[in-house]
This record gives sequence, structure tokens and C-alpha cells, in this order.
Amino acid sequence: MRPGTIDEQRRLYVQVRLLVERHYAKRVTVSAAARALATSPRQIQRAYARFGDLTFREDLIERRMRAAAELLSQPAIPVTDIARLVGYRQPSHFSKAFRARYAVAPARFRRELLGATGSGRVMLRGNGGRPLQSQIGPLRAGGR
Repeated sequence: MRPGTIDEQRRLYVQVRLLVERHYAKRVTVSAAARALATSPRQIQRAYARFGDLTFREDLIERRMRAAAELLSQPAIPVTDIARLVGYRQPSHFSKAFRARYAVAPARFRRELLGATGSGRVMLRGNGGRPLQSQIGPLRAGGR
């Protein structure tokens, strides 16, 4: 592969990651991202395969879950609203994705987070058996 092609793929990967970071709450698909960046879905898939640890879809879900974990630290926002704020139209789909990522339902995550003593650290276990705090960083009940 030509060095210019590798540089182009790296640039595309960074652009797509920025698009996901900024627009995760909207209906984002690999096809929509490709249209927005004047490329093909296959080129995006290749860029993710070469430079990323996740697929486009996994990256999008991961970004949504990080945002949801932060929003859950704010008790005034209902879980159903958080689902919509992070890009899910169906709260049940959000709960399923959240449970798959953190091995706990969003409402329980919130209860444990807000009930954490002093440090604001969550000691629930997520995927891979690691403490959730290590997966999402320290959170405080009042936000970051």
C-alpha cells in the first residue's frame, strides 16, 4: 500500500472518530458518515480495521455509553431522557446496550453511583471484571 494511502486512511479514521464524538446523539450510521465525509462505507471500515481497536458501530456505542454514564450522575434527568440524549429512540434498547457494556441496569448504576461513599467511585464490575470506575473514570454525584 502506498504511504499516501495510509496517510489518507489515518486522516479518514480521525475524521470519523471526530464525527462520532460530536454527533453520537444523532442517528449516525457508517453510510451517513461516509456521505458526510465524501467517501464510501467500505473505506471507513478499512480505516477502522487498520487504526482502531473497535468497529465503527462499537465505537459509536462506546461513546454513547460513556455519555450515559456521566448523565446518570445527575439524578434530575430520568433514565428515559438519558436514552434519548445519547441517541437511542427506544429506552429498552438503551438499557440493553448499557447492561451489555457495564453489566448492570442504568437505574442500578445510578443508585450505586449516587450511593457511593465520599470518593464518587463506582465499585460495580463491568465487562472483563474490571471495576466500572476504571472503565469510565471517576464520577461525582454533582457531575464532573
